[in-house]
Amino acid sequence: MQAIARVRNLRGSARKARLVLNLIRGKSVPEAQRILNFSKKRVAHNVAKVLNSAIANATVKEGKTDIDNMVVSSVYADDGPIMKRYRPRAHGRATIVRRRTCHITLEIGDKENNGKGKA
Repeated sequence: MQAIARVRNLRGSARKARLVLNLIRGKSVPEAQRILNFSKKRVAHNVAKVLNSAIANATVKEGKTDIDNMVVSSVYADDGPIMKRYRPRAHGRATIVRRRTCHITLEIGDKENNGKGKA
């Protein structure tokens, strides 16, 4: 049994999100929730929301599920659209400010089959 949750156009760069995602990849779901709860990174709050969404998706899909027997099998962050803003600089020039976004995909699955397909 596996469940997927995605968030798109999340404010923050994918590079910074990957630092948090690497902490929870391959961990059990309760352990990943604890790691995200105590992380000081700003994106950890949003990743925790995506993890809770994946848990809810698994509950709706299967019915009664035991989240203690589930692991974060796959999680990754891709670059999203970049918003371009301009900031005034010296001598009448302007420089571009890139407001980066990212797409986060998180997949949870059973421990037995390591999150791949059905048991």
